[in-house]
Amino acid sequence: MSHVVPLANGLRTDHPVPGLPFVDDSHLPLDEGPDAIEAVGRNRGPGMWGRFDKNRADGGWRAFTTDPLDHTLGWAVRHHPEHGRTVLLLRDGDTSALHMDWDGEQLLFRAGGYWWNGETWYRPGQVWNPVEEDYERRKARMAVTVTAADMLDGRADPAKAYVGKVATFDPDAARPDNWPDHLALWAARHQEQDGALPLDRCVVDVSSPELTGAQLIGAPELAELGGITASTLRAYISRGNSEVPLPQAVVGGRDQWARAVAEDWVESRQRSYQGVKSAMSAGDPDSLSPGAVEVRDRFAVDFHHTLFDRPDVRKRWVLRQRNKESVAEVADALAWSVAASLDEIVPTDHLGRTVRAAVLHDFAESLDMVGDDADEEGDGPAHWWHLNLTPSVAKTLDWYIRCFPAEAYATIGEIQWQAHKTWKAPAADTLSALRSALSLDGELTEQQRETYFALLEPHEDTN
Repeated sequence: MSHVVPLANGLRTDHPVPGLPFVDDSHLPLDEGPDAIEAVGRNRGPGMWGRFDKNRADGGWRAFTTDPLDHTLGWAVRHHPEHGRTVLLLRDGDTSALHMDWDGEQLLFRAGGYWWNGETWYRPGQVWNPVEEDYERRKARMAVTVTAADMLDGRADPAKAYVGKVATFDPDAARPDNWPDHLALWAARHQEQDGALPLDRCVVDVSSPELTGAQLIGAPELAELGGITASTLRAYISRGNSEVPLPQAVVGGRDQWARAVAEDWVESRQRSYQGVKSAMSAGDPDSLSPGAVEVRDRFAVDFHHTLFDRPDVRKRWVLRQRNKESVAEVADALAWSVAASLDEIVPTDHLGRTVRAAVLHDFAESLDMVGDDADEEGDGPAHWWHLNLTPSVAKTLDWYIRCFPAEAYATIGEIQWQAHKTWKAPAADTLSALRSALSLDGELTEQQRETYFALLEPHEDTN
């Protein structure tokens, strides 16, 4: 979802953003390719930068550069071989963000984040899809593309419009209220260019039932849908919280959001890290998860028994008995109660099987990577260092050993057996691989590792 708000259209854009003024971009080498645009600002001096990237999916490209005349401003260009180019003037700090927003099929953004890929209009991306590793694409309902040809009005007077200059451009100035006149002036200049995109293919805006006045809501309604107060929502907006979608319109000086966009925002909040935590802690006064509630309730009973039901401890509540040493003894007793109950907090049997599966999966992947570099029969590792663990799996195994050494001992034995059965890996090689992984990513001391793995070392057959 794009949160970049452009300041002006470049005069040579094919797709004007409605309401924005037009600024002369003749000092930019737009027709010389993306590398030429990048070169305008890249390594040209302090506070200047430029970059271009190809969009391999559609054969287009995108580029941005600091303006050479005013380094507080920058230009962003998105080019498509069929649909032409967008040229926008922005604050220089926003150019790289828009450059990233264009990394995909997005060609245009309108109406507070609605985007177009050359065929279809989609709502602002807000709900994350972990399978695609991208935001879900949700089509705007019955969307219609509004072109420059659709918007040109015979009553518009180009003589009442102007083309701005970067040197005198004020980013905080009010937008022109006679924008149809500016569009008419742009259209006249546009048609003078060689190979200009026809006006009926120059996209200006999007129309959809989602964007009609009846479907727009204000900040109070948006906050209510999101389960927060209006003041909290305003605080989010003032801080530039990227989770809050851009408004689709401004009516009477007030931001307005499409209800469909607001509902997507609510769904994204529900699916967020904090939203999932809140859903799973519903009803608990401390907002704890169900598992944490079980732990709290268990130790509340244990601590009550330790602190009150045991006379030898309860007497320490007497003021004359209350000193640093006695408090330390009580604290130690409570801490012991937690440490001795680890196996009731962590499902060790299931964790052991999970660790075993993760280790064997990492072994399989590392052997796939070495490929042909196996033993002579091609069915196992030629060397123990071909058996590798990812840092996350190594750290988990290390934690398992530190907290549940006996259970981990049995799990490692199962790993040795399975590795030998599957890849004919010698038990000693498996141990060497595990010990090496823990030395890199674990927290056991060297002495602890040596002591522990010595207990696991296989012994040669003796007569």
